[in-house]
Amino acid sequence: MKTLVTGATGLLGNNVVRTLLDQGKHVRALVRRTSNSRPLEDLDVELITGDITDPASVEEAVKSTTGVIHCAGLVQIGSTNPAKHDQINHLGAVNVAEACQRLEIPLVHVSTVDALGIGAWDEPATETTARNGFEQCPYVKSNRAADRRICDLVKRGLTATIVYPGFMLGPWDWRPSSGKMLLSVAERWKPFAPAGGVSLCDVRDVALAIVTALEHLHVGKTICEIPSRYILAGENITYLEVWRLFARVSGGRGPIYWSGPLMRIAAGSWGDCWGKLTGNEPDVNSLAVRMSGQPHYFSSELAVRELNYRMSSAAEAAAAAWKWFVDNGYTHRSV
Repeated sequence: MKTLVTGATGLLGNNVVRTLLDQGKHVRALVRRTSNSRPLEDLDVELITGDITDPASVEEAVKSTTGVIHCAGLVQIGSTNPAKHDQINHLGAVNVAEACQRLEIPLVHVSTVDALGIGAWDEPATETTARNGFEQCPYVKSNRAADRRICDLVKRGLTATIVYPGFMLGPWDWRPSSGKMLLSVAERWKPFAPAGGVSLCDVRDVALAIVTALEHLHVGKTICEIPSRYILAGENITYLEVWRLFARVSGGRGPIYWSGPLMRIAAGSWGDCWGKLTGNEPDVNSLAVRMSGQPHYFSSELAVRELNYRMSSAAEAAAAAWKWFVDNGYTHRSV
């Protein structure tokens, strides 16, 4: 059996590749010509050069596989680059899904919890929560558009499952991606944390659940006119608690309290101005600040029940990520 993985050099995709290899599976990775090859060095992986925005290269990559796990995507919380988000997260996903439909190959499509509805501390969102509440940034819009198209393709014969990971931490974060927040808190004291919260999960748990979801498609457990959808989140925790956890793990100093409204407005406005001046929108911008003030709390009960999804604690995930960063020279601090 040969599984195609897109986004194989990213945090989740790289962990999916390693999970498949650990299970003795044959892995093919679709990588861009400009991709950093280091994440796949010394791995027994068949590399095929292409781009998810190019339907021909996608179809060539999907051919002769027995399953596809689509992890590639653009993650940028802000108001810029709507066309780029749509091209990669929406149309790129459609290219992969249409190739799978034509070639009758099962697909696990990786979306994001931000494509779902907003939850609350006492009532975390589920797969069926109404899709409202989150800021309508290009990242959210493009992922929701991809979900809709994949659901339409399932009605026309595509065999697919959609998964919605939470805020992932763990090893093999080469870029780094979500681990940037951990490194940022470790490197410089930040007295005030964002006002919202996240559902923090270990990327290795998410990767294993995704591989399990593909196995279910192979045996026909989820073939129907509506794709199975699974939230793969974790421990629901405030950003204040997360940043204090990051400080403990890295030996730094944690925040004092949440940031206030005026502080959030000032930080977001500064980021917007800087982005306009430089043409490069920073991670701290007004839309990202508003998103970080929302309760990103989710329930993974369905995945626990049907995929045997294991949820490590936030502390375990953060410790694993920090150890990997230390071992690979991303920080001069020790574990």
